[in-house]
Amino acid sequence: MAARRGCARSDWQVKCFGSNMLQVYRAYNNPMPTLKDYFLLDPNVVFLNHGSFGATPRPVFEAYRDWQLRLERQPVLFLGRELDGLLGEARQALGAYLNAAADDLVFIPNATHGANIIARSLELAPGDEILASDHEYGACDYTWDFVCRKTGAVYVRQPIPLPVCDEDEIVERLWQGVTPRTKAIYLSHITSPTALRLPVEKVCERARDRGIVTVIDAAHSPGQIPLDLQALGADVVFGNCHKWMLAPKGAAFLYVRRELQPQIEPLVVSWGYRPTPETTTGSRFVDILQWTGTKDPAAALAVPAAIRFMADHHWEAVQRESHDLLRQAIQRICDLTGMPPLYPLDSDFYSQMGIAPLPTCDLTVSKRRLYDEFRIEVPLIQWQDRQFVRISVQGYNTQADVDALCSALLRLELYNTHGHTPALAGGARELRFPTR
Repeated sequence: MAARRGCARSDWQVKCFGSNMLQVYRAYNNPMPTLKDYFLLDPNVVFLNHGSFGATPRPVFEAYRDWQLRLERQPVLFLGRELDGLLGEARQALGAYLNAAADDLVFIPNATHGANIIARSLELAPGDEILASDHEYGACDYTWDFVCRKTGAVYVRQPIPLPVCDEDEIVERLWQGVTPRTKAIYLSHITSPTALRLPVEKVCERARDRGIVTVIDAAHSPGQIPLDLQALGADVVFGNCHKWMLAPKGAAFLYVRRELQPQIEPLVVSWGYRPTPETTTGSRFVDILQWTGTKDPAAALAVPAAIRFMADHHWEAVQRESHDLLRQAIQRICDLTGMPPLYPLDSDFYSQMGIAPLPTCDLTVSKRRLYDEFRIEVPLIQWQDRQFVRISVQGYNTQADVDALCSALLRLELYNTHGHTPALAGGARELRFPTR
């Protein structure tokens, strides 16, 4: 689906840090050690929900605090005279990581903020249609619904049923919702409720041929999968840096293709609306969105530190090992419940976040018991008529975390009873449920 899968000598690493960074990778000839000690998470909680808000490693958090201290030492100097240049440097590092020009990127607080900017910037008329899947994030569904109600446009949620097994079939199902009135396609790269990686590259290519604007919600993409914005081919992409990229909370980005930038309008009108030669960044797109009034920019300024942390810890290997552990977790839960996976486990439909189906149960009670009795933080999700557990595996997670989850699900009796019993031994599908 995406380019740039190599582990060593990656282009973005050279762009961000120079060729001397290649020496770092020659030192990683052994499997990665645990990364748990780098994170500030409660050691008494089995944390399998990185996907909701992320988690920041200690060196990145320290860089974040350093920026806050620098601001407080001389706020006028920092905010009034230094900040634009510092944010420019941070956008340069982010652009190298995402393969995008710095002036085509701007920092925003979160992906939902990006959805609001774009939904309000599109010139929608009564009868225009915004096409989406039925797997989209609820807050962004509300954004499009709100704007469509005000403009008379229509938000169309095209069904993509589970299970899935073929990218082209997904594209064709989505395309059944395209009509002559389709103004834009809004689609998640990795969906939030179903943790499904959609073939957005193919959708963007097809939409470009039809003159349809493509808006990609990449909230879960950067840091979890390789994200090359040029290869993606979308008109608009917004994503979070504070999830899988490990940046502090409140760091996200908005990318808009250069030709579309004149259509973008700010949610908050401030000084960038009429910049002077002394205050302009040289980009109207950046000017109108970067400064919205006094706020703490430390999370955005710490993004380069997050990129360095991933490079220093051979993050492609972390991603692979996390995926392997997640695959094992899904398989074990499917063995436990007797229910088939919702996508092929040897596919690219999931990466470090995935779902395993559950039999019908009271999700509120089960979720409360998982945390109160077993100290496991993991979301249980109702999506249409299905229920499942959405598991996130990050570098700090271990085999013990997966064992704890499987053991807890067994004790909660979240399994089918029609003649199926979990396999307790044998090969890669072995199930182990240690006592606590």
